[in-house]
Amino acid sequence: MHGTGAPSPWVQRFSALIRPGGTALDVACGAGRHALWLARQGLVVTAVDRDARALQQLAQANPGIEVLQADLEGAPWPFEQTPPGRRFDAIVVTNYLWRPLLPVLLAALADDGVLIYETFAYGHQLIGKPSRPDFLLQRGELLQVCAGLRIVAFEDGHEPDVPRCVQRIAAIHAGPHALTTDRDTLAGPPGPAR
Repeated sequence: MHGTGAPSPWVQRFSALIRPGGTALDVACGAGRHALWLARQGLVVTAVDRDARALQQLAQANPGIEVLQADLEGAPWPFEQTPPGRRFDAIVVTNYLWRPLLPVLLAALADDGVLIYETFAYGHQLIGKPSRPDFLLQRGELLQVCAGLRIVAFEDGHEPDVPRCVQRIAAIHAGPHALTTDRDTLAGPPGPAR
């Protein structure tokens, strides 16, 4: 079952950028390792996945997390109607890529909302699965997708210890009501170059 184990260090590091007590959405959450982490940070968490069994496990682990079973690839965006245009202070996505969903996620970020995204990148096909181009980010693709956001951190490369090729971004939607304080320092010192 996906979504088990320890939360990603990338998610842990950049969750410090999320407004305290804010709302967070864990997309394609699986068993909810990140939803659980975000809830422990005091956030109001919604988790969405198509796997009913994984969502049941998550709901049992923390009944305070809103869980929603939805097909993110074959059905309309589930948050369009609840309430209309529902937006989040943070959206977290790991190990998942469905390109048609990317603009929808950006539109669901609240002003000053944080996007934390980490998934497999081009080059991973030489290591293992996923290996189809549909599931691998191209070089710098997240930078292009997030061109309208304030980029806090970005990595694109190979991790020999795991091994895997990944691309990661942490970016803030600097909307008209965005905070004027600089929260980059909350993220801590930069990680090692990749």
